[in-house]
Amino acid sequence: MKALIIEDEHLPARRLEKLLRELRPGAEVLAVLQTVDESVEWFAANAAPDIVFMDIHLADGLSFSIFEEARVECPIIFTTAYDQYALKTFEVNSVDYLLKPVRREDLERALNKLDFLSNSAAGSPAAVDMADLARLLEQGMQSYKHSFFVTHKDTLIPVQVRDIAYFVLDNRIVTAWSYEGRHYNIDTTLEELARQLDPREFYRANRQYIIARGAIRNIATWFGSRAVVNLTVPSERIIVSRTNVADFKRWVTG
Repeated sequence: MKALIIEDEHLPARRLEKLLRELRPGAEVLAVLQTVDESVEWFAANAAPDIVFMDIHLADGLSFSIFEEARVECPIIFTTAYDQYALKTFEVNSVDYLLKPVRREDLERALNKLDFLSNSAAGSPAAVDMADLARLLEQGMQSYKHSFFVTHKDTLIPVQVRDIAYFVLDNRIVTAWSYEGRHYNIDTTLEELARQLDPREFYRANRQYIIARGAIRNIATWFGSRAVVNLTVPSERIIVSRTNVADFKRWVTG
């Protein structure tokens, strides 16, 4: 089996490659690509692999853009942080998907499905209408990030977003603090987190903090019509600026 991995995050790509080689010892990973542009160039210069593992969100845009510029004639298994309800279209079109963080049993299921389709009268998975899928996501049916991979003592471990009370930026490092008092450094920015987290559950209080709705103990009025948010877990004073107070109150009561 010759595989191509299109994934812009190093740790998930490395984990996927490791699991693939464990489940298919003879598998060859031809390349690990990070962007739409790299992928388009690769498909133009190389023969189609047996399988492509493709993240939906890449560094330079949605991976669906690849299909607008390159001829891709091979099965695709998408890797994504989107919830299943937004991905039923993949199943309808016989294209499988893996929710991140990728689990060994899910990858094995997808590979077995690929083997079955390739060896059966059904043939290879049908081509998916990428334009329809792009519209589906643009219409707001996507889910949000539900876990992160973090490094802990040379081991990659998944941390569930629902367990996080707040994210804080300090000395250019973003740290996630759990309800249980554990903390993990996250390799991203607060701006990127704000796009990835469910806005119904998390709020960007200021330049330094993103807080979870479930972590709020109470809100107090402070000088200059600002608001102070006190959490159920230890943290520094979190101040919501005067210009954001009205929006914040709508979010809290909404």
